[in-house]
Amino acid sequence: MEIEEELNKLQETIRSYLPEADLDLVRKAYLFAKEAHKGQMRLSGQPYFSHPLAVANILASLNLDVTTIAAGLLHDIIEDTQVTALDIEAEFGRLVAGLVEGVSNVTHVARQTRERRKIENLRKVLLATAKDTRVILIKLADRLHNMRTLEHLPPLNNQYRIAHETLEVYAPLAHRLGMGKMKGELEDLCLKYLHPQVYCDLKKKINEVIRQREVHIDQTKRILDEKLEKAGIKAEVFGRPKHFMSIYKKMADQGKSFDEIYDLVGIRIITNDLKDCYGALGIIHALWTPIPGRFKDYIAVPKLNMYQALHTTVIGPASSPIEVQIKTEAMDQIAEDGVAAHFHYKEGSGPDKELDEKLFYLKKTFLEWQQNLDSVDPTEFMENLKIELFTKEIFVFTPKGEINVLPAGATPVDFAYRIHTEIGDQCLGAKINGRIVPLRHKLSSGDMIEILTSSKAHPSGDWLNFVKTSKARGRIKQYLREKLLLTEPSQTKDAPIPKREEKRPQIKKRKVSSSGISVLGVTNLALNLAKCCNPLPGDEIIGYITIGRGASVHRTNCPNVLNLSDPQRRIEVFWQTGKEGTYEVEISALAHNRVGLLKDMLEVISTTKTIINEADAKVTGDGLAKCHFRIVVNHLDRLKPIIAQLEKVEGVLEVHRTRSK
Repeated sequence: MEIEEELNKLQETIRSYLPEADLDLVRKAYLFAKEAHKGQMRLSGQPYFSHPLAVANILASLNLDVTTIAAGLLHDIIEDTQVTALDIEAEFGRLVAGLVEGVSNVTHVARQTRERRKIENLRKVLLATAKDTRVILIKLADRLHNMRTLEHLPPLNNQYRIAHETLEVYAPLAHRLGMGKMKGELEDLCLKYLHPQVYCDLKKKINEVIRQREVHIDQTKRILDEKLEKAGIKAEVFGRPKHFMSIYKKMADQGKSFDEIYDLVGIRIITNDLKDCYGALGIIHALWTPIPGRFKDYIAVPKLNMYQALHTTVIGPASSPIEVQIKTEAMDQIAEDGVAAHFHYKEGSGPDKELDEKLFYLKKTFLEWQQNLDSVDPTEFMENLKIELFTKEIFVFTPKGEINVLPAGATPVDFAYRIHTEIGDQCLGAKINGRIVPLRHKLSSGDMIEILTSSKAHPSGDWLNFVKTSKARGRIKQYLREKLLLTEPSQTKDAPIPKREEKRPQIKKRKVSSSGISVLGVTNLALNLAKCCNPLPGDEIIGYITIGRGASVHRTNCPNVLNLSDPQRRIEVFWQTGKEGTYEVEISALAHNRVGLLKDMLEVISTTKTIINEADAKVTGDGLAKCHFRIVVNHLDRLKPIIAQLEKVEGVLEVHRTRSK
């Protein structure tokens, strides 16, 4: 009887959105999985099958197709029973078996170091998502149910580990896939286990505030209902509390207390058609004063995760800010379920073409991230991925009017690599809205970007100081490695000793008084500033013990010190404060050649009262000038404004600090 009730409930949910669906596959998967997990128990004391059944119900709540739901019922079978992928294929066909195997591959991660295990897990998640998005939908449903039942998992550090991984990987993936509802619940559950006291305090305070502000919320809804009806706009108006994690992040990011956060409840308006969204916006702005800078049109320019809506913030009837989101019913469905909405049509009228295109772009992005895993060490990749998953997006245009989405803070180099790897490699400058800008220039939404290229140009190590996207960073490092300029820190440790005939770039050194640099815990050690990277006060530095000559001091990102094979000979060094000296550095510039270019650049340097030891310029075949300067400064803070002023000289495309020749 219990079996029939569980199965009937699941089938009724599916029939509510797929009335013509053949549910035999779901029934067969249900019975097969229940038998396979027979006798297994969860830590909660419930039969293990309660978990895959819960996963199937979550997938059904997303209105997913019967194939995905059947795979959800079977998703733990390969991992936790004697049933093989071939057995599943024989019973349910290749498609279901492929989904189950994909989920199992994501789940099963070899025993490696914690960072490497995390990266390997992420690699499998990204690759599985690129191949068939339904794999990650099943995995997200699996993680959501595990988070809902996390209290049964001892000890506390396991709860923390799983919640931390969820916050770092699964919640941001749900966000990037446009699954706002799932992302919100995952984040709130993470807050509950990562910061339990904060969670309890927030929950209590938010419930109190909602009760206090209920009158104002109802008043706002009544006014909007009346005005929208009068204007002939059919719409539903809802008041919706923000997620706990969203409020917690706002408090942390803005340094505000809970009492200073006013927009705890947002207003959501769901219209029947697109034109009514803009009509509703006009009514809201006529009723209440909009706050400047808070209007966003994500309908005209959707987010990368397919999200569309109009956002505005107004001073409402209680003289406090109210955030308002306006969208159609279809947009709201995509905002809640994201890519899952793509599969709503599979057993119906066929997939939506626009969703197909957006899903293809998402898959391409995930595949790029997965490929870039080989280009950086695990910690750096996680940091880069967080930037791309969490950072706000900007929308920029090609000269042909095509839209590209990049993380805030992205530069022309990031844009060039987003268009094509070859364009990024040959990038030598950029025009933003018709004006030449340096390559480190930060892009803004609405910018039209034209990349200037040359077959003689190539990636520069200096670009790593300002690029934002993992694709750009990965390709630059790949190029540098291929040119024997850089070896990854993770590879250096086990790198073989070079053969005699393999000559490394010569490292010239200059003596430096140890009064300017200190070695942690060591005195009377001869120190030399390496000429290959010319460190100066303000740079992060590292020492490397040489044979019979003390230690050479390098910038921490110097390719030569990263190439040196014995990490045990690296020592921690630091600049002493209050000790002044002068240091020679080299800077290079790339510019459009013109009369007076070198003179103008020398004047800029001279006005800073900086000694110039050397200056020269060479003209390339494509009308560009490569300028080189050797100057004397006493600190990095002295060098930075010189570079900034040189970048403003007419025709200059790029200025950067260089290694010695």
